[in-house]
Amino acid sequence: MACRVLKLHRQHYYYAWLAQPVTGGELEEAYLANAVFDAHREDPEFGYRLLFDEVNAAGHKVSERTVWKICSANQWWCVFGKKRRGKNGRPGAPAHDDLVRREFTAPGPNRLWLTDITEHPTSEGKVYLCAVKDVWSNRIVGYSIADRMTSQLAVDALESAVSRRGVRVAGCTLHSDRGGQLRSRKLQQSLWRHQMRGSMGQVGSAGDNAAMESFFSLLQHNVLDRQRWTTREELRIAIVTWIERTYHRRRRQARLARLTPIEFEIIMSQAADQAA
Repeated sequence: MACRVLKLHRQHYYYAWLAQPVTGGELEEAYLANAVFDAHREDPEFGYRLLFDEVNAAGHKVSERTVWKICSANQWWCVFGKKRRGKNGRPGAPAHDDLVRREFTAPGPNRLWLTDITEHPTSEGKVYLCAVKDVWSNRIVGYSIADRMTSQLAVDALESAVSRRGVRVAGCTLHSDRGGQLRSRKLQQSLWRHQMRGSMGQVGSAGDNAAMESFFSLLQHNVLDRQRWTTREELRIAIVTWIERTYHRRRRQARLARLTPIEFEIIMSQAADQAA
């Protein structure tokens, strides 16, 4: 109809379309959409920002907005679960003063660690996770998973972190909330044995350990709430796999200059060795 109104021959456009039915821009967008889909299929919990990091790492130079448009057009949404309400407990007296005061920064490794405990139900019963996070690189340097929330759970997580980091933990500060397991005598003895310092936030102030809560929020969305878990072992494997494979080695973080925790530690350690 447009050709008829403009008094143009249709044959010119018909043969031009036969010669190149798909333009170069359309072909490039199709390759990009395929790369985004591959990244989304491998890790459905990734949002468009993390998919943007993945396709750029694969060699596609595009903007974050373009990746968002592709995800929106194809309805490739991030898999998230519903938020769960926490319990209002009554913590006891702190075993340590608050040495952090919401300054979640560290000049180097093993200077400031954060720890906390979370739980999630399965058909066999609850699973409890205690994790230890190094603020310098946001890496989970130690964790412990059990079917009971005891003081030994926190002790095992700390010993796991010390074993992974070696003997360079003297003087490190371990910050937590006022949970009973984190105020236990066993944990205090472990801190004293490794020459570490303890620190605890205030009562009813979630922001005093916000950096650790943010990790548990990611874990909640990406693993815990994604499905109903049948056995404790099934959930334990899922937690360990997500921490070691996705969070440590694939999830780039803006605070780390778009590096993963493992990449950040390797690059910064090499730079320190060269400077020395």
